[in-house]
Order: sequence, then C-alpha cells, then structure tokens
Amino acid sequence: MASQALPFDPPDRTLDEAAPLAERLRPRLLDEVIGQPQLLGAGKPLRAAFASGRPHSMILWGPPGTGKTTLARLMAEAFDAQFIAISAVLGGVKDIREAVEQARVAQGQGRRTIVFVDEVHRFNKAQQDAFLPHVESGLFTFIGATTENPSFEVNSALLSRATVHVLRPLEEPDLAELLARGRALIGGPTLDAAAQQRLIGYADGDARRLLNTYENVARMAGPVAAIDEAFLEQSLGEQLRRYDKGGDQFYDSISALHKSVRGSDPDAALYWFVRMIDGGVDARYVARRLVRMASEDIGLADPRALRLALDAAETYERLGSPEGELTLAQAVVYLAVAPKSNALYTAYKAARAFVKQDGSRPVPLHLRNAPTALMKQLDHGKDYRYAHDEEGGFAAGERYLPDGIDERFYEPAPRGLELKIGEKLAQLRELNAQARKPA
Repeated sequence: MASQALPFDPPDRTLDEAAPLAERLRPRLLDEVIGQPQLLGAGKPLRAAFASGRPHSMILWGPPGTGKTTLARLMAEAFDAQFIAISAVLGGVKDIREAVEQARVAQGQGRRTIVFVDEVHRFNKAQQDAFLPHVESGLFTFIGATTENPSFEVNSALLSRATVHVLRPLEEPDLAELLARGRALIGGPTLDAAAQQRLIGYADGDARRLLNTYENVARMAGPVAAIDEAFLEQSLGEQLRRYDKGGDQFYDSISALHKSVRGSDPDAALYWFVRMIDGGVDARYVARRLVRMASEDIGLADPRALRLALDAAETYERLGSPEGELTLAQAVVYLAVAPKSNALYTAYKAARAFVKQDGSRPVPLHLRNAPTALMKQLDHGKDYRYAHDEEGGFAAGERYLPDGIDERFYEPAPRGLELKIGEKLAQLRELNAQARKPA
C-alpha cells in the first residue's frame, strides 16, 4: 500500500527549511520519539529517568540513526540543563576544558549542565579520563554516544560511573511511521508498496538515512506525485543495489561470515565479506570481528591467525579503502582454512563461570610475593620451587591453584598446533601425578 500521512501535527520548527529533513523532524518531545520501547516504554529505564527529575550519567550505545543525540538533547530540555555537545572525532582536550568552564558558570547560576560526547569511543584514555573528576563532583552529567561496544572502547573508570543503555535499529513499522511524518512535513510524493519496502530495507534501521534519502529522492521527483520502485532504482542506482529486496540484516551478514570462517569454507567466507563491504559496512568493524574469530574459533590451534588478523586490521588503517580491503580478504581466507579449535574460548568461559560461583580463595603462601622482610617472616613465598632450576624446566608435583581446586579448564583440541600442545600437557600431567603419589 502507498505511504500515507499519519495524524501527526509536528510542533513549530524554527530550523531553516534548508536543514536536512532528519534534523527538521528531530523530536522536540519525548512522546515524539519513535522506537526504543525497551528504554522508553512505561516503567523502562530512560522513561523512568525522565520522570525522576534526576539526570544520570550514561552511555548510549547503538547503531547510527537510532536516536542517541536526540535522547541526550531531550534530557537537557527536560531538566532545563545547559547542553554542551562535543564531537570526539573533531574535538579534543581544549573542548573538554571549555565545557568544564561553561559548566562552572552555569553551576554558579544554579543551572545544571549536560555534556554530550558523540562517538566517545574515538577519545583516547587520557581524554576520557579528563571527564572523571567532574562527573564525580557532580559538576555536570555526562552522556556519551557510541556505535562501538563500550566494554571495549570506553575506559572502565568512566564506564563504572555511567549506565549503559542499548539502542536498537528501528523496526520496519517504526521506519514506515517516520517516513509518513517526513512526507507530511515536506508535502512530498507518495511511495508505492514496493518502493517503500525497498527504501526501508535500504535504511537498515537508520532513521537519519531513511529521511535524508527520501528527501533527496523527493527533490529528484519534482512534480511527480508518486514514486515507484523503478524510479527509486533509477534515482539511487548502485547505492540502492547494495541492499536487495531480501533485506539481509547487518547482524545476519556478520553471523554468516563468522559461521563460514568457523566452518572452514573460504569461498563462502569471502562471499559474505564482500557482501558486507559492498553493502557499506565499515571495514574496521569487520576487522575487529576477524580478530575475535582468530581467538574464538582458532585459538592455539594456529596462533599465527591472531597475528595475521591484527596485521590485516593495522594495514587497513594505513591504506584505507579500497586498497586495505584486500588485506582483510587475505585474513578472511586464512582464518577459514586454518585448523579450528574453540578450546581456548571454552576454557576461558569455564574459568569465568567457576570463579563467579566459587568466590575468592586466598593465594597459597608459596605463591605469594615477598618483597619485604615482614612478608618473608609471614612465610610468603616459602617453599616455592623455581621451575628453571628443576629438571626439564618443570617443577613436577608443584601446585599453582588454590587449595581444594583441581579443575581443568583447558583441554586442547586434536588439531593443528594444539595436537602437540595436548601431547605436552599429557606428559606434564603424568609427571605431576607421579610426583604427587604418596611415598
């Protein structure tokens, strides 16, 4: 069915009509926000935060065009707070200092300040650390926006002082409603059912991409009252071809790539890699996932895989696109044909699960550090056997786990280098068993 204008009466827009449609349609009220029911539904975290009257520092993590900047601005308006936006791509320590000074002035006037950092993962550790004392003192509320996993990209100290809220790509009904609002605002042409589905598939959950693309197509349409799929293809051409009618989702594509590598199919892995690059996925994201695959699915069966994946990622940073993509393709094929083992991945998860349920046991005395005379008097390090002084460089029978723990987390797979690692461990375990037998 054709796109119909919904009963939406947008508030007065003071923005210049030359501003992009996505900016002109940016919500001015929380109830205007489309999507994110897991955060904005009744009783959900952000809805509760708006209702509480007490803003809190947070990290908004989600793909582009899901409303991170909008929510930060709405929070500032809801609490009548000064809103200071910093781009981590373009800004630096100077911008942080200026924000601090502006916040101090506002504080002296009895007004709150919200400092919003877009693409916060682009700031280095020192730049992120610069926010800490001011967040702790309450000088301002910190809101960071990131498209990357904050567990890896945001300093743990800053992360511990902020709540992470995860934003999801907009669903098809959300995008359809947004498209109707955009058409109503500019009085643009309608879309037939096929064209609307194609445009929504191209947007891939990104509200900004949807609205800006529709606006561009509407301008090209001129006096045309209705847009069909053929006109859409003619207008967007190669750009639209990357997103077929099947609407392969981003996460499905990376899943297919990962499973093809794990399944040792270099042709399928190369296919999905090219599909993702052709679809406009940031090659840096693919590079990070390749590094993950090298540890999760290959591990010590071929330790060279991790180094090669890291080298590929570094080479891409140096060369950029399209030259650097060939190196990533090399890594994809290597990982696919490398011997597979998830033994390290399994061992790590098992160790984490064990430690979580077991609690903290004391470090055995013979393993403790003894840098002072007092510690030596307390038997720290007593009877420790220095492995290099033992036959074969191995202290047979020595124990390194806390008392009462005899768990085995790592069991090498019988493939690649881990085949030899397994043989070596079997020998060492036999030596331990012989040494520990009662005399």
